[in-house]
Amino acid sequence: MNLATRSAPIAAIATAPGRGAVGIVRVSSPQPLLELAEALTAAKLKPRHAHYGPFKAEDGSPIDHGLALHFPAPHSYTGEHVLELQAHGGAVILQLLLARVLQLLPAARLAEPGEFTQRAFLNGKLDLAQAEAVADLIDASTETAARSAARALDGALSREVNELRDALIQLRLFVEATLDFPEEEDVEFVQQADVQGQLKGLLERVQAILARTRQGALLREGLKVVLAGQPNVGKSALLNALAGAELAIVTPIAGTTRDALASHIQIDGVPLHITDTAGLRDTEDMVERIGVQRSWAAIADADVVLFLHDLTRLQDADYQREDARIREQLAAHDGNLERHLLHAYNKADAACAQAAPEGALAFSAQTGEGLQRLRAELLRRVGWQALPEGLFIARERHVRALAGTAEHLVLALEQVSLRQPPLDLVAEELRLAHDQLGAITGQFSADDLLGEIFSRFCIGK
Repeated sequence: MNLATRSAPIAAIATAPGRGAVGIVRVSSPQPLLELAEALTAAKLKPRHAHYGPFKAEDGSPIDHGLALHFPAPHSYTGEHVLELQAHGGAVILQLLLARVLQLLPAARLAEPGEFTQRAFLNGKLDLAQAEAVADLIDASTETAARSAARALDGALSREVNELRDALIQLRLFVEATLDFPEEEDVEFVQQADVQGQLKGLLERVQAILARTRQGALLREGLKVVLAGQPNVGKSALLNALAGAELAIVTPIAGTTRDALASHIQIDGVPLHITDTAGLRDTEDMVERIGVQRSWAAIADADVVLFLHDLTRLQDADYQREDARIREQLAAHDGNLERHLLHAYNKADAACAQAAPEGALAFSAQTGEGLQRLRAELLRRVGWQALPEGLFIARERHVRALAGTAEHLVLALEQVSLRQPPLDLVAEELRLAHDQLGAITGQFSADDLLGEIFSRFCIGK
């Protein structure tokens, strides 16, 4: 985002492209907007009251009839003077209204993606975690994700981070005050102030929030699951069963699926991005061979690879040989694959089905038998726990910042545990931990980070 133009008025269509009952044009400016409002509506707008009437073109003819709302600074979303024009949701009407705004306000420019929310952050209306939650609330794909994003927007994550930061500041004050009085015994100070106990308490709190934040990040990002295995083991049937719809063609003919087929579902409110892949086998068919290559690409990007087996063919020598070959390929493809490889055995309902290995996941994509256990195991593999109300949505950068905070607190604790604790090193680790926490709410944020975050917002927000 062009940081040199932050003070210019901005305008944009704030509703999604296309036709709708209502469309909104939004304007935000450091300078008052009453003259603009009066020129558009031929009326004096009362702050925060809706005014209904025509929006006038340059020649005085109506562009449309709708509602105008004026929010004087600082009592607005951005903290600046804001004017919102609610018209009918036709693309042409909104473009005419936006053009008229820019004509009446020559200093204004079109808003960049996320710029209204960025100004809200820069003007202290939201911290950075809350600003990110705005986009997460818009993008939420499940009810659980939407509720969690709303809690983050309300400041749930920020409050917990700020409480940690305040406690850390107090501990930093103790440590740095001692550095100013070198005649005092460091060991005696550490014991009297129980620095070690305070650090342990802080570390436990950070780790607890980190665990919840990882859950929140999973809610936001979703879980990438790839269905893999030999041809005709029931991958497409399982995709259809999990999605509750006939998304993939299912036939007894091996090699029916020749390309990756993706579907988005949810389990217990967690979004799942499931990819059905071509059966992993050597083939002379050029199209199917390309599909197999795409299968391996999807496997490399998966959070969980659900490797399906056919209970009706477990004793077949050719099937066993091919199964062993695929396992070798999987291991060679990713040395750490076993940590996110989940074996499951399909066709448990078949009359000729053999017994699955002891403790293995057996199910039937045809009847639904065992699917609930399979769903639960998918979530368990990525560390999801059904937490009570209070979970907030989070991002990967929040997880990294909290993990970094924990690392610095561990190092500080190691230094404090020495017989002669080097308090200057302890103070430095506490400062670095403080910086990591500040990055979550935007207390310490580089401009390039802000640009990266807000550029992912939709225009008009």
